[in-house]
Amino acid sequence: MGQVTAGGLTIGYAAMLEQFAPMEVVGLSAYAEEHGFSGVMAADHFQPWVPAQGQAAFVWNVLTAIGERTVGDMGPGVTAPTFRWHPAMVAQASATLAAMYPGRHWLGLGSGEALNEHVVAGYWPEAPERINRMFEAIEIIRKLFTASLAGKDVKHAGTFYKMESTRLWTMPEVAPEILVATAGPVTAKRAGRLADGLITVGAPLEKISGLFAKFAEGAREAGKDPDTLPKVLQLHLSWADTDELAMANALHEWPNGGMKFPKADIRSPWDFEQMAKLVRPEDFAGRMVVSADPDVHRAEIQKYVDLGFDRIYLHNVGRNQREWIDVFGAQVLPALVR
Repeated sequence: MGQVTAGGLTIGYAAMLEQFAPMEVVGLSAYAEEHGFSGVMAADHFQPWVPAQGQAAFVWNVLTAIGERTVGDMGPGVTAPTFRWHPAMVAQASATLAAMYPGRHWLGLGSGEALNEHVVAGYWPEAPERINRMFEAIEIIRKLFTASLAGKDVKHAGTFYKMESTRLWTMPEVAPEILVATAGPVTAKRAGRLADGLITVGAPLEKISGLFAKFAEGAREAGKDPDTLPKVLQLHLSWADTDELAMANALHEWPNGGMKFPKADIRSPWDFEQMAKLVRPEDFAGRMVVSADPDVHRAEIQKYVDLGFDRIYLHNVGRNQREWIDVFGAQVLPALVR
């Protein structure tokens, strides 16, 4: 099992299915666990952000294989239970994974991006509707988990979804925790009421503090203790042997990290490729640490730990995954303190 620091902080590996072939992801996830990473957040993509990334495997197959090769926690970071999927299908996929690997799987949900969701060619709504769809989907997933554990059927007729009377016939003994991805205060409050935890990405600390406050508010309204609910971070970074190489990796592999605008309405990797030509090294400043110095990265991660995150999944944007895992496993992870 990976390292768990005092105070229960865990640092996991963010597996980018946009960048690596599926069995490579499985091997890297196992390698990360051997070097002190505690679990895996695997990206759910139908297409990569930019063609240079080159892959987009089906996340549930990959998570199953990761389950066989590792012992830590795992989940999709994040699945949209709303456009490519009916929420009942996401519930079934998640329940099956949790039944196969008890106590290890969490379900990460988000409101979706056109890059992945528009492939089924439905109408692509504006953000408020996408968020409303997500919360109705969560209601269905929660109903299915609860009813199925009680041995009952359940049905649903709502604004966006219908589900005839049914249950999940394969269930774990305990339903997977539902973590909701959010970067906005209104969504954070609703997530506090309806979800078991929060996922967000690296952002200015005061913005995240605001999210935490809204999430806690929602949790308390629902009679939950916000301090017991996991706060989960996905953090992108670029480490390499030299600063120049770290920046070259960021520009080539992860230019989307330097795009300072909402990306959820962009449909094609080829469009992102054109936008990537406009990204400059200075665009990563304040958005993603690009450095050859492990201590610079450690200090940045520590800021998020101090803010109150319980679980952090790190994504190094370069192809140099094993070298990065070696260095961070030895020098960065053990130095983080709760």
